[in-house]
Amino acid sequence: MAGHSKFKNIMHRKGRQDAVRSKMFAKLSKEITVASKMGGPDPDGNPRLRLAIQNAKGQSMPKDNIQRAVDKGSVGEGDDYFEIRYEGYGPGGVAVIVEALSDNKNRTAGNVRACFTKNGGQMGETGSVGFMFDRVGEIKYPAAAGDEDTVMEAAIEAGAEDVISDLTEDGDGHTIYCGFEDMGDVASGLEESLGEAESVNPAWKPQNTVPVGEDKAGTLMKLIAALEDDDDVQNVYSNFEIDDDVMAALE
Repeated sequence: MAGHSKFKNIMHRKGRQDAVRSKMFAKLSKEITVASKMGGPDPDGNPRLRLAIQNAKGQSMPKDNIQRAVDKGSVGEGDDYFEIRYEGYGPGGVAVIVEALSDNKNRTAGNVRACFTKNGGQMGETGSVGFMFDRVGEIKYPAAAGDEDTVMEAAIEAGAEDVISDLTEDGDGHTIYCGFEDMGDVASGLEESLGEAESVNPAWKPQNTVPVGEDKAGTLMKLIAALEDDDDVQNVYSNFEIDDDVMAALE
């Protein structure tokens, strides 16, 4: 998502590192528990759990935390969670997709709707913006994995469809896209060449981006932040594009 990684880095530099990290670990734990509960505690026989654990390790989540989340799901503890997708529009007409894991659909729907309403957006029906995105596999590697040519060659060899490399100080490193159905095979191929990925996830990739000017950028960032801060929300995707100068002005 254009501009989004820079936004996250701005928030981190404003002293929210610990809070952001704690929130991230909580969401990773929830995904691990749900995966373990649905498919069993053995990652070798549970692809969803294997990916969840890999992503947790990629974010330096402690092993004890990971194991507790696996154990909690394996013995059937905790609430039953529902996977829900919400769609809507943000300031500037950008499309937004929100993925949630919730034990209370009414609470989550109300919270997500309030985020949109309070921050210049509008929640729509499921499918209202989904057609603007492609369902893909998204595999991330840090900049240290290699230069652009090295990662590009590995991605082509593994059967990926696209590579976006941002190796600047505030960049996301390497983001590799592949067909949703090919995600496991491509991730395995990349691991042979580049080592273990930072994260491997299904994602919604925008087909086109929408430029957002300075007059709407601040409110849009508040919407994205409010959605990501909700305990039930796992992922937020959008198709905005914000100029670097405008993003820098938000710092």
